[in-house]
Amino acid sequence: MPDADLDFPDTPHAVEAIRGRIRQAFNTLDELGRKVGNAKHGVYLFYDYDGEPIYVGQTYESLRTRISRHLTNQRTDAVAMNVLDPFEVAEIEMWPFWDVDGLSDAEVKSLLSRAEFTVYQRALAQSVFNAVLNEKTVPAAEQIELPASYRVRIIPDDLYPLRKHPDVRIARRAATIANLARVISERSVNVGLRQTLLTQARRLEWLAQKRLQGAGGEIPVEEPGEETGEESAPVAFEEDG
Repeated sequence: MPDADLDFPDTPHAVEAIRGRIRQAFNTLDELGRKVGNAKHGVYLFYDYDGEPIYVGQTYESLRTRISRHLTNQRTDAVAMNVLDPFEVAEIEMWPFWDVDGLSDAEVKSLLSRAEFTVYQRALAQSVFNAVLNEKTVPAAEQIELPASYRVRIIPDDLYPLRKHPDVRIARRAATIANLARVISERSVNVGLRQTLLTQARRLEWLAQKRLQGAGGEIPVEEPGEETGEESAPVAFEEDG
């Protein structure tokens, strides 16, 4: 599960319960009785607790293996770089591609690239921020008709309210942003990683604002002339989208 240096309230029992739900998700049967997670080729999309799409990927090593690397902290690039906090993932959606045996490696690669871009465009359209957390932009490609997808929640019912609580998630996002900013400060990184930092910051602001409003609070506005004797424009916060 998430990095040890982040504040993680789950017990070992809770971790195992979540991993059990992840295994159940992979064992979801398609219309032909095949376990979706066993598809060697496919595209996947992660969603957070607001139903916000947050990460898109493709795989050549099976949906089960690749997604597990993300969610069980087996050091994928996205997790290692503090781009994706597995704690944020509440649901996964999978598009398995089964019938590719007759295609060459190049044709399979092209197919998955087009499928990933199609899912990526859908994710952007669904997103409040018109952005996901991928550290690299998904290359543009011709969009295609996708196979049937399977969207499954991976958090058990008894853990869901705690992990969805905005205060817990705000703390997680703040820690993720701090770690990502540290990575950026210590390395020569691409522009995409800086874009991800900005997207994470926007996500944190949006959630913090929602939490404040839900608690009956108001965004403080400095009175004109309070500090400098000059009129100052009120600060306005609006949700994207």
